[in-house]
Amino acid sequence: MKPFRYQVPGDAVAAVQTVSADPDAAYLGGGTNLVDHLKLGVATPGLLVDVTSSTSDAVEEDGGGLRIGAAVRNSDLAADRRVRARYPVLAQALLAGASGQLRNMATTGGNLLQRTGCVYFQDVTTPCNKRSPGAGCSAIGGYTRQHAILGASEHCVATHPSDMAVALAALGAQVRVLGPGGERLVPIGELYRLPGDDPSRDTTLAHGELILGVDLPVSPIAARSRYRKVRDRASYAFALVSVAAALEVDGGVVRDARIAFGGVAHAPWRARAAEDALRGATASDEAYRAAADAELAAAEPVPGLDGGNAFKIPLLRRTLVSVLRELAVEEV
Repeated sequence: MKPFRYQVPGDAVAAVQTVSADPDAAYLGGGTNLVDHLKLGVATPGLLVDVTSSTSDAVEEDGGGLRIGAAVRNSDLAADRRVRARYPVLAQALLAGASGQLRNMATTGGNLLQRTGCVYFQDVTTPCNKRSPGAGCSAIGGYTRQHAILGASEHCVATHPSDMAVALAALGAQVRVLGPGGERLVPIGELYRLPGDDPSRDTTLAHGELILGVDLPVSPIAARSRYRKVRDRASYAFALVSVAAALEVDGGVVRDARIAFGGVAHAPWRARAAEDALRGATASDEAYRAAADAELAAAEPVPGLDGGNAFKIPLLRRTLVSVLRELAVEEV
C-alpha cells in the first residue's frame, strides 16, 4: 500500500477546501470500498480526508420527505421506521447489500460513490481503461458474466455495484453536494455517467465536491415498492440483475410506475421506457413482459469465455414481471 497522509477537517467547508486544492487527495467515509482499493493498489491517493465527523449522520423530516445525511450508516438507514414504512424499496435494497459488518460501517455518501468496476478493474496486472485510460478493456473477450448489457461502450462493460443507488434512482432522489462554489442539488440520475470513451470517471462530480446527503421526495407511490436482487449466492455478492420498483394500480389499470435496474449498466439504470409502456396498461403479466421488452430492446449482451451474459435479458425480464405482479397483488 502506498503511504498516505490523513486529515480530519473541522467541517465540510474545510474538507472541500482541502481536497479541491490537492489533486492527489480523496475523501474517506466508512472506507468499505476505498480501503479495499488501497490494499489492491487500485487507488493511490496521497492524502485521505476523513469526512465522517464533518457530515450529518441524521435522518430528518423534510416537508413530508426525508433528508438523509451523508454519514448515516447503511444499517441505521435500513432500520429507520420512516424509511421502512414510506420507502420500503430503499430499506430492502440496503439489506441486500454486502454483509451486516460492512453495512455497520458503510455510509450513505460512500455507498453512492462506490467505484463502478469488475474483477479486471481490481486486478492491477490486467489492462483496464478505468484505471489507466487507453490501456484497453480486459473484460471484452474475457469473463463477462457480471458485466453490462445496457449503456456500455467499447471501452468499458463494468457494472455499478450499489444496491442503495438503484432504489434511490427509482425514488427520484436528489443528492446534496458541496463544492468550492457552494451547495447544489443533483438529481440522482445526473450524478452518474455512462462510460463512453472515458470510463475512468464514474460520476459527474468535480474533484473536491463532497456529498452532504440525499433528499427523498414526498412520494405516495413509494410506500408500495419493492427491491429484488438476483445473485449467485444468498449474501455478500453483487447483483447479476436487480429491480427496484413502485407501482400504482387503480381498477386493474396501471396509473403510475417507477422502475430502476441494477447489475446491468455502468450506473443505476432508470427504466423509463418500461415505465412509459406500463402507464395506462392493464395490470397483467403480458403488460409487464411488454414493459420489460421495451426497456431491453437496447440491450447488448457481451460474449465471453464463460459463455457471456445474454442470460441477463430473460433473467431481468422474469425478475421485473415477478416484482410487478407482487406489487399489483398488494394494491388489490
